[in-house]
Amino acid sequence: MRSASVYHRSVTKLHFYELHEGDEDLLSDAVLVSETQHTPNAFSELVRTARAAVIESFEEDTLVEAIARELERTHGFTYVGDEKLTASMNVGMEDDDTFLVEGADDFRSIVVELDRS
Repeated sequence: MRSASVYHRSVTKLHFYELHEGDEDLLSDAVLVSETQHTPNAFSELVRTARAAVIESFEEDTLVEAIARELERTHGFTYVGDEKLTASMNVGMEDDDTFLVEGADDFRSIVVELDRS
């Protein structure tokens, strides 16, 4: 009789960070992932340093994306940009409003806050 094998696998703990840019009308966000846990103050300092490095010369569409890519290059974060998405779903209250979003090179995610009053 054979004993049951026990499989062990290492578990990587991931930490998530978010950047925001914008005013009341249009908001741009970036989600970053790191295996390293940074305190909020340490993350703030990393962001300020990255901002200073790119503020005069960034070529990305938004400052938040430029900072995210700088943090990816210099501190090992992973920027979860649109090009890294495996799938994207639109969801809504109606069944017809819930569907898989087809990706395209000219497609960009944006966040818009609507005043529903």
